[in-house]
Amino acid sequence: MPRVTWKGAITFGLVHVPVALYPASQEVGIDFDWLDKRSMDPVGYKRVNKRTGREIQADDIVKGIKQADGEYVILSEDQIEAAYPKSTQTIEIESFVKASEIPFTLLSTPYYLEPVGRGEKVYALLREAMFEAGVIGIARVVMHTKERLAALIPSGAALVLNTIRWAGEIRPLAELKLPAEGKTAAGLKPGELKMAAQLIGDMTGPWKLDDYSDKFSDAILALVSKKVEAGETATVTALEDAPAEARANNVVDLTELLAKSLAKRKPGSSAEDGTRSKAATAKKSATKTTTRRRA
Repeated sequence: MPRVTWKGAITFGLVHVPVALYPASQEVGIDFDWLDKRSMDPVGYKRVNKRTGREIQADDIVKGIKQADGEYVILSEDQIEAAYPKSTQTIEIESFVKASEIPFTLLSTPYYLEPVGRGEKVYALLREAMFEAGVIGIARVVMHTKERLAALIPSGAALVLNTIRWAGEIRPLAELKLPAEGKTAAGLKPGELKMAAQLIGDMTGPWKLDDYSDKFSDAILALVSKKVEAGETATVTALEDAPAEARANNVVDLTELLAKSLAKRKPGSSAEDGTRSKAATAKKSATKTTTRRRA
């Protein structure tokens, strides 16, 4: 189990639920190290003055915020700390809403909440009451010296806290060139819509997270295994062991594409064929949906 990220309490009205916060997600995949191809030495990162190209020490670095006229406002660490929201140990629920009202684009990082002390009964009370009402809580919490908006979501036996991006963090859709809304405005034909609906129906099935895997990582690891078996490896000297001196036409016929897609679907086939390619999206969405545990 990961280390506790935060300890405090959930509050709504006069109800107080002591909890501990744990990360509910982790980064997985291939971790590529940078190497100098000439010597197979590890490549690191340096703090470099962009004008002179010279390396500088951490003590010589200050934080500045660039202004519209090109000038900078310099802030000391003490000034920055004083400007942060005051530390608080509460997840204060401000309101309850239907989960469907929160766009997926706003959801950020999930955390598990575990009751501590003698908070099990009140924890269960809040969880079950939210299940019965079919709602999630909208709360404020201060973590890592920053105030965050969050969704408190009942999921199985747990309460999950999923941080929510502020409105200003989401780019407006106006920046994109999107087709007009509506069937008529988009120029869609009834036949195309009918076949699209049929294809979606054929590909629809129950959600099972275990049906999806990181195919890219699997392929890279398989390639690595082949190279190891073939003896295609390189020796990298660890820094602590290194000697001191070495330190056109884009019109698409939708009817034809839909017909071909439907033709590939065999009766009785599972829905996984068409959905596995969305594995990365599916993994991120798994912790963002309110799900009722099975009885």
